[in-house]
Order: sequence, then C-alpha cells, then structure tokens
Amino acid sequence: MRLLLLLAPLLLLIAWAPGLWVRHTMKKYQQPADRYDGNGAELARDLLDRHGLHKVKVETTKSGDHYDPDTRTVRLSPENHDGHSLTAVTVAAHEVGHAIQHAEGYAPLRMHSYLVCVSGYGQQIGAWLLVAIPFITIIARHPAPAILFFLAGVLSMGLAALVHFITLPTEFDASFRRAMPMLRDGHYLHPPDYPHAERILKAAAYTYLSQSLMSLLNIASWFRYLRR
Repeated sequence: MRLLLLLAPLLLLIAWAPGLWVRHTMKKYQQPADRYDGNGAELARDLLDRHGLHKVKVETTKSGDHYDPDTRTVRLSPENHDGHSLTAVTVAAHEVGHAIQHAEGYAPLRMHSYLVCVSGYGQQIGAWLLVAIPFITIIARHPAPAILFFLAGVLSMGLAALVHFITLPTEFDASFRRAMPMLRDGHYLHPPDYPHAERILKAAAYTYLSQSLMSLLNIASWFRYLRR
C-alpha cells in the first residue's frame, strides 16, 4: 500500500500524458478549419451508405465522439460533426469503423458493450462499499468485514480500468483496419494528409489508455482516504 502511495504522483503523470497528447493532436489538425469541402457528418453519412448501413444515424453530441450500438448512432462532437478539418473527417471515419464492427458482429465490440454496463454498476457498488468500510468496522469491532468490503470495492472499481484496457484492440481495429483503409480506398484525403490522419487515429485509440490509467489512480486515491 505504501509503495502504491509513493508511486501515485508518477502514475498521475503517466495517466495525464496520453490525455495531453491526444488533446494536442486533435487540436493541431483542427486547423486549417476549411481543409475539406465536406464536414465530418457528411463523410460519416457517405461511408455508412457505401457499406449499406443506411439505418445508422449521424448526430451531434456534447458528450464526446462515439458510436452508440444500442441506438445505432454515430455521434460526433460539434467541432467534428460540422467541422471541415482533417481532425473532423478522420474522427468521423473512426466512429464509422465502430458502426461497421457492430454490423459485422465484431466480438470484442460486443464484449466491450457488456463490460461497460457491468463496470458502471461495479463502480457504483465499489464506491459505496469503500465508503461503508469505517462503519462496518465499528459495528463489527473486527477488521475482517472491512477487509472483505475493501477487496470487493477495489475489484469492482478496477473493472473500469479493465474495460478501458480491453477497449484498446477494438479502437485500433476501428482506426487501422476500418477507418484508414476506407479513407485511402475512397481517396477522401489530400495525399499529404494520410500520415497525419494516422496520428489522429492513434490519438483516438489512446484516449482509452488514458482513461484506464485514470481509473487506476481512482483506486490509489481510495487507498489514501482509507489511511486517514
């Protein structure tokens, strides 16, 4: 436990670094804002129609770019939905990649959707269990119940980190086995832009690595709380 507490600042730096790099990369290629005639939403619609996914919708959202398999909707942030930048069209292609995974029954995507649901409940239960530890210890007047609750809480909160790690292969598949081939085969990008698009697609995938590391830091923060 003491080692984990000592390593917390290092973990914080490691967790923040991918997120900072992702934001820097996305922002960098938002300029020039008029790089392409079509916007992200129009590219997404064209790619979906080319793959026969006419029922998949394209919408704007303020909750971050993602594909929703439950409603079969590609959701893009306003700057990517309406934007004409390299970032906008590349991110749109990445999210369409997830829609194609869903249509093809891509197993890791199905597993991810299930684990996200389980993780959400697990995190809530874990948080409540960890908060209850001091009270359980006082009532029982023995550390054993607290230890059990502590282990259950850490395991349930650790599900979030597990989900994000499992998500990485799915994200790289959407980026480099789906989005990049679609962009190249359709000649959607200006030739000099393809290497830059690859950086954007890497950034889209590494978003989940950052979230996974932040989930681990969440557990470390509970260690500090319990030591007080």
